[in-house]
Amino acid sequence: MSAASTAALGHVLQGVGVGRRAVVGPVAQVRPAPHVAADAPLLVDGVPADIPTAHAHVEQAFSDVAARLREQSGRSTGTVKDVLAATAQMADDKALRSGVLQRIDAGEPVVSAVDGVVEMFATMFEQAGGYLAERVTDLRSVRDRVVAAALGLPAPGVPSLDRPSVIVAKDLAPADTAALDLANVLAIVTELGGPTGHTAIIAGQLGLPCIVRVAGATALPDGVDVAVDAADGTVTPDPSEGQRAELERRATVERTLESDTAPGATADGRAVALLANIGTAEDAARVAGGGVEGVGLFRTEVLFLESTTAPTLEAQAAVYTRVLRSFGDRKVVVRTLDAGADKPLAFATQPDEENPALGVRGYRLVRTHPELLDTQLEALAHAQAETGTTPWVMAPMIATAAEAREFARRARAAGVATVGVMIEVPAAALRAQEILAEVDFVSLGTNDLAQYAMATDRLRGELADLLDPWQPAVLDLVNATARAGLQARKPVGVCGESASDPVLALVLVGLGVTSLSMSAGAVPAVRYALRHHTTAECATMAAAALAAPSAVEGRAAVVGLLHADVRETLGV
Repeated sequence: MSAASTAALGHVLQGVGVGRRAVVGPVAQVRPAPHVAADAPLLVDGVPADIPTAHAHVEQAFSDVAARLREQSGRSTGTVKDVLAATAQMADDKALRSGVLQRIDAGEPVVSAVDGVVEMFATMFEQAGGYLAERVTDLRSVRDRVVAAALGLPAPGVPSLDRPSVIVAKDLAPADTAALDLANVLAIVTELGGPTGHTAIIAGQLGLPCIVRVAGATALPDGVDVAVDAADGTVTPDPSEGQRAELERRATVERTLESDTAPGATADGRAVALLANIGTAEDAARVAGGGVEGVGLFRTEVLFLESTTAPTLEAQAAVYTRVLRSFGDRKVVVRTLDAGADKPLAFATQPDEENPALGVRGYRLVRTHPELLDTQLEALAHAQAETGTTPWVMAPMIATAAEAREFARRARAAGVATVGVMIEVPAAALRAQEILAEVDFVSLGTNDLAQYAMATDRLRGELADLLDPWQPAVLDLVNATARAGLQARKPVGVCGESASDPVLALVLVGLGVTSLSMSAGAVPAVRYALRHHTTAECATMAAAALAAPSAVEGRAAVVGLLHADVRETLGV
């Protein structure tokens, strides 16, 4: 065991937790792609291999990689099964394999031979476009696996899980998170990332405890048991029996809270809709049967991000119809395409933006690609007609009343009946009254609102303290929007991750927010907190948070106002 591994076992690791849940399980490290010099020799028993031996090792590596991918595919389902099967076929491709072996037979080093052939194929695929261009990522994945197998290095990527495990990685792309074998994933821990990054959001949607910014996590040995406590943001190697018992007690409390599926409301009966955030039709089917009252945020960009061309009207309408049918007559709030910045589109993102977070993203894509929005609105209208259910449709990144007016005009012209916008730009929060005059509702995206109010990139995890939704300046903007909603007598929701904090949820309700949307797993604790406090108590908590000089002091003040039994049950 390395010195770093020993050090990692010796103390509690601290990070930024996402959610409230806690689990104990063995570590399964996600290995990075091997970084090996192009001229690195293939060693056999410490001696550089001759050409026939190198040929045999690489040929066997291709076969082993293909076999492992087929085995993983056979244990998987849905999209993951298909992706793994297609990648296995690529590892079996005769042209790819023979091209590499011919170069090795000519005396080229193994890594150089693999890289040269793979990049040649990648260039051909990219030039061909369409489906082949989409396969470049799979092709490079095969490259990484073959090089690792040939040189006797650990296989890169998410490991094949044979038991429930804690996934640990330097960082984890959202696509990797989506491809996890969920039946065997207990939690996700990363050294990089931020609490409002997309991997954390996906983990929340899947109900998985997640901790980011955990220095030293990748030094934890595979197989060692760790306690992952998202509420405290801690990773504890080799937890004691006492710690295990406490986490089991908390899990029992969580299960008890989950048994309550009544509509959200304060102790004195003020209704507060508790809604789920989703990204796919599969998410909708998974959470529709739980204790949620609908969807407060359907992130439609998932449909667009994995494609090199825009999805057709028919393809979009089919997905929207599935989501609406999953929830029947319950509320479904759909966000139109929110791409750009950290969610680039192969067919629409501006290639030369120096600061894409402040550039052509969200609704602003209408300036360069109006057909994307018009097609999406038409598809939503088709789904509305097909199901007889009216979706609430909102645009992201609205900055002015004029933009809200133009979006509402386009949406209503397409046949969309209920139209709103997101408030995630400070200018929109400050002018919420004028914006609400143009639309039927607004929804606060507190992740981006904090980013823009605090001039802090939400992907920079080391600045998480500035992105804290308890920041008084951020709460001032939420307050301004909620007051405008009360004056206009129109709904004001929150669909940022701040809604999933049961303590902050009380403050939001006290400010006048009418609905809260979050990962489905966060709903039970929020429901419990609301049910044990009156509207007047929530208002007192909101006033305390607004008056606080800092985020930390604001939360502490509100925690002090909680009923004692709620503090104990929620562990805050």
